[in-house]
Amino acid sequence: MTVKVWAAALIAGSAAASAPAVAQDYPNRQVTLVVPYAAGGGLDVFARQLAQRLSERLGKPFVVENRTGAGTAIGSTYVARAAPDGYTLMLGTSTPFAINATLHKNLPYDPGKDFAPIVLTSNAPFMLLVNEKLPVTSVTDWIKWVKAHPSGLSYGSAGPGSPQHLSMELLKTMTGTTILHVPYRGDALALNDLVAGHIPTQFAEPTPALPLLRAGKVRALAVSSTTRLPPVPDVPTLAEAGVPGFNFVSWQMIVAPAGTPKPVVDRLHRELKAIIALPEVQQEYVKTGRIAVDSPPPEELLEFMRSEIVRLGKVVESAGIARSQ
Repeated sequence: MTVKVWAAALIAGSAAASAPAVAQDYPNRQVTLVVPYAAGGGLDVFARQLAQRLSERLGKPFVVENRTGAGTAIGSTYVARAAPDGYTLMLGTSTPFAINATLHKNLPYDPGKDFAPIVLTSNAPFMLLVNEKLPVTSVTDWIKWVKAHPSGLSYGSAGPGSPQHLSMELLKTMTGTTILHVPYRGDALALNDLVAGHIPTQFAEPTPALPLLRAGKVRALAVSSTTRLPPVPDVPTLAEAGVPGFNFVSWQMIVAPAGTPKPVVDRLHRELKAIIALPEVQQEYVKTGRIAVDSPPPEELLEFMRSEIVRLGKVVESAGIARSQ
């Protein structure tokens, strides 16, 4: 054996031997979990629940940090450029990890290259809502109503390129309807205007919409997923309600910067899957309308992200908003 070959073998053996030690020693200080959305929203609340349980299980603080702006690009870029040591993580959605790749002209990070996926936590469907005073009680009614008003109607969304925006654009494409987009800075502001009657319809996350629905301030016509939501079992899916094949959810994932040691990624994957499987966490999913998923292993998630960049990019392009941000 030559000196070079012997040295290479020694290094490889040392790395293999130290891999379990890396995972066993992790974490030995505070871990930051970045959320690229404002505090108080559904994803922020979810992140804090996961962070608390990770702190309890791993013995070191996991602290949520909200880094908002530029349609999630600020927080995502921060994480993509962070040290790949497992001490900076991010809970994001299909927006920063897939949609932004087609939506932005000059995205300062590459979703398909700059992250090490850890775990797919859930899917988040959206509810098609109307103002409760409208004479619209079904998706069929909604389609007829929109077609009867080819100009002058508008809908709200959580912002340009948001899943709520793309859900409506997909619905427009699949039903041959025309309705003007009015972007807001999040679901809450749009819902306020929906209740007030300033906009007649929108897609919204279940978490902020369910209290309004129960109070009779809005009406739910359908959900965007292929399965009904436990909190509102009587609300059909769009596919059931007359738009066959409709399926649009925002998936949610935890990632680390690319290059994070595999033993650390694998340990976080195991711990998070165990947390998500807890009965109390699953019950919280039911309450908030989040859909549980069985996450593939980390090595399969990167390919999933890349395939979603292609799939959701087509929706962005069909909406006419590619490279618009």
